[in-house]
Amino acid sequence: MSTADAELPVAPALPGAPPRILLIRAPYYRDVIDGMTKAAQDIFRQVGATVESIDVAGAFELPQALRIALRGNKKFDGFVVLGCVVRGETDHYEFICNTAMDGLMQVALQYGICLGTALLTVDTVAQAEARSRETGANKGAEAAVACLKQIAIARNLEAV
Repeated sequence: MSTADAELPVAPALPGAPPRILLIRAPYYRDVIDGMTKAAQDIFRQVGATVESIDVAGAFELPQALRIALRGNKKFDGFVVLGCVVRGETDHYEFICNTAMDGLMQVALQYGICLGTALLTVDTVAQAEARSRETGANKGAEAAVACLKQIAIARNLEAV
């Protein structure tokens, strides 16, 4: 299924209190990230979530910021990371994409957190824009829904 074919994301039913979410953004491609942010926040509004947002320098810093957040005293029910890496002429693209995604998964698994990820890995800015528009499928909204579904699972299994 492609982004164009995807059903529009809707917040799942969520047991318990409205969740606290940390949104970690790498706004190198500001318009793309802002589009995904708006869509994620629209999903979170559907469940009355409290959302705090922080920005990092780039995609490479996303897993580091996630781990730093877990070290802090503020407690969150879930996390969403938003970023975009556009293929260039060097192998930098492959390195950043693989390292960032691996880092995010390592932190999520090690700490058992509820994580929604929208790290776009695209060939062109136009592809990123198509995945971050206000109308239609939006990867920020999809990441928010993924995070909320993980929170629902954790709550249903009493794993919080």
